[in-house]
Amino acid sequence: MRSTRSRSGWSWPWSASGRGRKPSLADPLERIAAALERISPPPAPAPNWSASAYVWHVEPDWLEPVAEVARVPLDLLVGISRARDTLVANTAQFARGLPANNVLLWGARGMGKSSLVKAAHAEAGQGTVLVEIHREDLPSIGRLLNLLRCVERRFLLFCDDLSFSHDDAHYKSLKAVLDGGIEGRPENVIFYATSNRRHLMPRDMIENERGSAINPSEAVEEKVSLSDRFGLWLGFHACSQDEYLAMIRGYCDRYGIEIDDETLRAEAIEWQQTRGARSGRVAWQYVTDLAGRREVSLSL
Repeated sequence: MRSTRSRSGWSWPWSASGRGRKPSLADPLERIAAALERISPPPAPAPNWSASAYVWHVEPDWLEPVAEVARVPLDLLVGISRARDTLVANTAQFARGLPANNVLLWGARGMGKSSLVKAAHAEAGQGTVLVEIHREDLPSIGRLLNLLRCVERRFLLFCDDLSFSHDDAHYKSLKAVLDGGIEGRPENVIFYATSNRRHLMPRDMIENERGSAINPSEAVEEKVSLSDRFGLWLGFHACSQDEYLAMIRGYCDRYGIEIDDETLRAEAIEWQQTRGARSGRVAWQYVTDLAGRREVSLSL
């Protein structure tokens, strides 16, 4: 095999007989296309919609069924009765095909915001599907809505621990969805989010916008207007000591952990003092420790 150089500088292979063929430009393109097909993931199968809950993933877009949602029974959520009743009623309206609001659950950490969303979904019955979307996947929410729009079920979209930093533009994707955009939010979809911040932005971010922008009021409005798109704001605040002890007693009664009131009070107060906080999450952590020491299972 030998080659000759053309005027353009290309070297072409020639056969021993002196006859050869100029290689086609399609050859390397075909090889590149084949390589891309090998490394690209296959398209995800369409959901069968038999589950009551899903987790949304991207790259590729697909809904992962959740066999069993990790949730706390509604009657064990103590100290949040007003928020509980409001959210359950809003979710029930939506499940029956009636108008309902998007909801922002904000406030103290560990006070049952995400637990309440999952409990309200359970109260709504099997006709309502819970779909969890992670904050970093919010730019894909338009594609998710297009998928859900044509399905004959009702969907509760849930984003846990929603907040935005200084250089985070994901909130713009969510603003368009909550307002519906030109297509409008699908009638069979509602959006619930939890956050430690009422306006979803850190306070210093809002203050920086106010101090550095040409028009401070317009800059602040742009940042805080996202929370205005939620029709319901449900605030969660730190619980009292009596509520904290009532949470623990409720868990102990539910799971059959035998402990007298005096011992429970002394141990629970000591536990919350070592944690430096008092909340539903701290109450559950104490119950977990107590159940382990008493050799009691926490599965029902």
